Amino acid sequence: MKTMMVRYKVRPEHVAENERDVRKVFEQLKDGKPAGLRYASFKLGDDGGFVHIVSQEQADGHSPLSDVAAFRVFTAAIEQRCDERPVVTTLTEVGSYRFFAD
Repeated sequence: MKTMMVRYKVRPEHVAENERDVRKVFEQLKDGKPAGLRYASFKLGDDGGFVHIVSQEQADGHSPLSDVAAFRVFTAAIEQRCDERPVVTTLTEVGSYRFFAD
């Protein structure tokens, strides 16, 4: 299982647009229910910061997120919205309690 955190900051005028696009991704995920994927997104306070945590079980390295049309739209426009570009960090779980509960 591979788990990553992506953190970035959007310009104030793009916060609502970013939230809208993220919500569209989750709508499509709920409809498509891709196997082996766990995904969460959080807004960090009121300064335009966002963090996404994704955990995927695919052994071949293919991310099911790349198959989601709304995710492709979201990622295509993210660079233009950002004050701080996305930084991807690989996470190694030490422990968790119901973090990705079903």
